[in-house]
Amino acid sequence: MHNKKQKITNFDPSQPGLADATVFGLPFTAEESEIIIIPVPWEVTVSYGSGASEGPAAIFDASFQVDLLHQDFPELWKLGIYMDDAPAQWAKNSEKYKDLAQPIIEALENGEDLETFPALLEDLHKINTACRTLHTEVKEKVLFWQNKGKKVALLGGDHSTPLGYYEALATQHDSFGILHLDAHMDLRVAYEGFTYSHASIMYNTLQIPQVLKIVQVGIRDFCEQEVNVVKEAKGRVVVHTDADMKAKTFEGQTWKQQCEEIIAQLPQKVTISFDIDGMYPWYCPNTGTPVPGGFSFEQATYLLNLLAQSGKEIIGFDLVEVAPGENDDWDGNVGARMLFHMCGIFAKSQKLNVGNRIQF
Repeated sequence: MHNKKQKITNFDPSQPGLADATVFGLPFTAEESEIIIIPVPWEVTVSYGSGASEGPAAIFDASFQVDLLHQDFPELWKLGIYMDDAPAQWAKNSEKYKDLAQPIIEALENGEDLETFPALLEDLHKINTACRTLHTEVKEKVLFWQNKGKKVALLGGDHSTPLGYYEALATQHDSFGILHLDAHMDLRVAYEGFTYSHASIMYNTLQIPQVLKIVQVGIRDFCEQEVNVVKEAKGRVVVHTDADMKAKTFEGQTWKQQCEEIIAQLPQKVTISFDIDGMYPWYCPNTGTPVPGGFSFEQATYLLNLLAQSGKEIIGFDLVEVAPGENDDWDGNVGARMLFHMCGIFAKSQKLNVGNRIQF
């Protein structure tokens, strides 16, 4: 790591990021970086707004505008954050199978029975197989970097993308919980026939025995089937709806008290799944399924900071559903800043040196 020390000495974090650099304009190689981000440009089963597969590229481009001196984690940049390359076939297959999925979604929306369309049923099988292949490849990529001693995070793509990531964590940890920030429960069973739908990610995650608990925050859109899944989970899924949280706020409970309650419900080891639509829609207006309501950027970072300070171990995170707008970089900008913050709390929880908070 002699070369890394030289790079830190010669690098000016106050200047714009290096054009030929990795994410956030940092000068480090993968080997020199403590945190590896795996981008997964995938959105095969999107049913409303699309664009999430372009999220990683939009966040990468916007990351060069992020100032590296973070008030909470001033030394974070020195650890090295590196964005891996996604295999070319991921984006290619995402396009291919997304096109294949559209007629299936249309038929279902028109009230058709897929059993009467053998060709569509065959396509559905192909899509489910392709999604399973992706999850296996993601899992292998995560384990490849973890076996090199790296802290690994995932950047989607739609919300189906972290399943292989959780499967990888399950091979490394006997048990862990998920702090799930989202507008949706994502507990639908094979939504629209797609086993690995973005709306089914947490249902599929419940099939991993090492996942002790999912604590959901910001939920404001769900169906009867999902409520039944929560009830049948008998405490394994804890739901904090946006309406309930707002009511507590209106009745005088502080955000700090609510955060402490959420953190107390999590087991010792935690991974974070952050669907960007958990926040107020003006932060990422181009996300696929925006819902009115939500929490602010600062509420989210405050909750994450408290989690990092709580003595629980953050073993990973994923950030999903950022979709760039037609003519602006706003969604990518918000996504890049949340990604940088999440790298900070991940590093801090893992006892890496991120420096002391800057006080004014």
